[in-house]
Amino acid sequence: MNSLNGPAQARVDLGAISDNISLLRERAGSAEVMAMVKAEAYGHGLVPAARAALAGGATWLGVAKLAEALRLRDEGVTGVRTLVGVGVPGEPWERAVERDVDLTAGALWQLDEFAVAAERAGRPARVHLKADTGMTRGGSGQDDWPALVEAALAAEASGRVRVAGLMSHFACADEPGHPSVARQLALFTEMVEHAEKAGLRPEVRHLANSAATLTLPEARFDLVRPGIATYGLTPIPEAGTFGLRPAMTLTADASMVKRVPAGSGVSYGHTYTTDRETNLAVVPAGYGDGIPRHGSNVLEVLAAGARRRVAGRVCMDQFVIDLGDDVLAAGDEIVLFGPGDRGEPTAQEWADALGTISYEIVTRIGSRVPRVYENGPQ
Repeated sequence: MNSLNGPAQARVDLGAISDNISLLRERAGSAEVMAMVKAEAYGHGLVPAARAALAGGATWLGVAKLAEALRLRDEGVTGVRTLVGVGVPGEPWERAVERDVDLTAGALWQLDEFAVAAERAGRPARVHLKADTGMTRGGSGQDDWPALVEAALAAEASGRVRVAGLMSHFACADEPGHPSVARQLALFTEMVEHAEKAGLRPEVRHLANSAATLTLPEARFDLVRPGIATYGLTPIPEAGTFGLRPAMTLTADASMVKRVPAGSGVSYGHTYTTDRETNLAVVPAGYGDGIPRHGSNVLEVLAAGARRRVAGRVCMDQFVIDLGDDVLAAGDEIVLFGPGDRGEPTAQEWADALGTISYEIVTRIGSRVPRVYENGPQ
């Protein structure tokens, strides 16, 4: 029974996060590890997950938004290199420079704004130049790369910028053997060589995400950036778990159990109808908490010692399961997903059932579901 923490909760095993980072450090060889803690650490909780990752041996942290980096600093996560990956013109970049936060530049406007921020902050901005080697998203393409490098050299000469890193991002590293992987690796190597011949001396070169960290030694360079693997979920499901342990277990207490006759329509639209007299349990978590509505009549949970499929549509705040003649009481725990130790579904199983990825399953669990932390670093 979880009533002290509300009708549903996400239990997060911080020890699993630390252990996953330790495993990734071993796989990374001589490269350092940047734990990606963006998007509330993939739904696990930004600050606790960051501290657990550092306890496991990460020496860098990576976030998407400036606000995430500033929150880490405000909550005492200091003295560790922290990289912001995404931004738009006009953000308060001087605050990043003042708080010793590294910034990503894949366009000239970014370098210009970071240089202005450095002047305001009275110290150089630490910048990582991002090359677009085939993701076709952020970063500078090969044709624009020489101009970005030249501008970075000028900014360094002025004392306003320090180019701390050169980086790119894989598009298909989670598909072993995909031809784009070798092309991106070769192009990144070429673009790094151009920058270094021009005079840049970065501290780190980095390209590898979770999948590349685990399967591509040649892509590890000086630093790897594991994201989903930090939280124990495999980036390549068909290749197995790699020894990772999922950190999140999502549970809810049954709010009601009732006996209903055969032919009872269940939930909105009556997309499920009981085929016999049966026990139904109401689970107090819904799409307002991040339970996918398109999991209606599809997803399974563990209740009363067995797997049960969602019966009818997932509502905003609750859904129903059919227990048959099995017995469950209001307040009894239902496990929606977890590591699988007790026979419960895993986040990967939910993802497979819905045709998505485990990243989405854990990241979408909403803020009104409290995170309860276990096995944290001392």
